[in-house]
Amino acid sequence: MDLGLAGRVALVSGSYRGTGSAIAEVLAREGASVAVHGFEAGQADEVTARLRDADLDVRSVTGNLMTDGGAEDVAAQTLDAFGRVDVLVNNYGVAEAGRWIQTPIDQWVAVYQKNVLSGVRLVYALAPPMRERGWGRIIWLGTVGSIRPAARMPHYYASKAVLPNVCVSLSKELAGTGITVNLVSPGLIATAEVRANLMRRAAEKGWGDDWEAAQRGAIEEMTGSKGAGRIAEVSEVASLVVYLASEQAAAINGANFRIDGGASDLAL
Repeated sequence: MDLGLAGRVALVSGSYRGTGSAIAEVLAREGASVAVHGFEAGQADEVTARLRDADLDVRSVTGNLMTDGGAEDVAAQTLDAFGRVDVLVNNYGVAEAGRWIQTPIDQWVAVYQKNVLSGVRLVYALAPPMRERGWGRIIWLGTVGSIRPAARMPHYYASKAVLPNVCVSLSKELAGTGITVNLVSPGLIATAEVRANLMRRAAEKGWGDDWEAAQRGAIEEMTGSKGAGRIAEVSEVASLVVYLASEQAAAINGANFRIDGGASDLAL
């Protein structure tokens, strides 16, 4: 299938590591030019160098998305490098430890800045020129925890719960402009860090000593459901994001896509 991304330009926030770097790679392999974002100078260079070695068109951009000026700098660097942005992937976000009553209020504010306003700032900078050109894709990364939060990390889940609302509202604001807005909500993703944590957890719980057993045990413990019995690979999340960025996804707008192997029992 031709996704029609050849010649498009994408910015992926927080793409210096993890899921963001995978999204940047899949976009670039589909023919897009991609800005790989890091918060500090040099932070994105390892990913950029690896992708350039594969003859992909990528550039590093740097800036702190928790400030208006930093987000504007990231947008400006991308525009200077490529001339425009067709696809904005608001991938950046954090899951920080915390408990009810114990988590200070300033941490609630800080995680809202990271998980919500970092993306809002980039929308402010990049949606208007997309509207002028009559084409664009804005994709946010959320979590299935938006509809099924845990008692732990309440500030994280509360901030992520904003994103389905934000995406529907923005899709209505941009209706008829050629810009679509969608949300991808993963469950656990098999990053290197998650793999290591689940294998350690499996050893402690006696679930088994292989990756498949560790996944099944973690899913059942956290959700009470077996689902598909596995968690999503980073490449699978990236592929869904890139499809939503494509020409083929023009009729998909204001949607929230869970990618959790069916572990969530809520059809929302």
